[in-house]
Amino acid sequence: MHTNDPVLITPFQAHGSLRGFLIGGRWPDTTKEWAQLLALAVRVATLPGILTTTTVFGAREDLPDDPEPGTVGLVLAEGPILGEQALEPGRFARHVPPALMMLHPPSETRPSLPECSGAASGCVLLPGVPHLGLQHRAAWVEAESDGTVTSMVSRVGVDPISDPDTAVLAMLIAA
Repeated sequence: MHTNDPVLITPFQAHGSLRGFLIGGRWPDTTKEWAQLLALAVRVATLPGILTTTTVFGAREDLPDDPEPGTVGLVLAEGPILGEQALEPGRFARHVPPALMMLHPPSETRPSLPECSGAASGCVLLPGVPHLGLQHRAAWVEAESDGTVTSMVSRVGVDPISDPDTAVLAMLIAA
């Protein structure tokens, strides 16, 4: 149900690292709105040092302590894809979040255009329930450090295995 009420997004950090996004007003309710949220997140990821490695973020309806009026939830950093603290396959199998997002910092993004050095990128997967007719949806965004979005694609009916980012995100929700 799309309304004219805006989706409000505020990034937050701890110890100099991006820890997530506070969502206010209402949750995005279309693939397009999730792609717009991803575009903002990727723009934030271009800031020097804010994101040191590819990180997965999960949407949660949990609220922070003493939330501002209108706060509806959080998109929190869940962990990196690689390394000692990498997320385990099936991490979200018991409680599948409404959206999983993966952000790649500039150091781990190969820009689609050679003149876009310093670009960050990301993907959002909106898990469906295919056997009930609810298709997986996804969006991908690449943006430069000046905020220019150099690539934005969204799809409905995504086969998660068809793309490396969606495959990793699907692996985290598979039982």
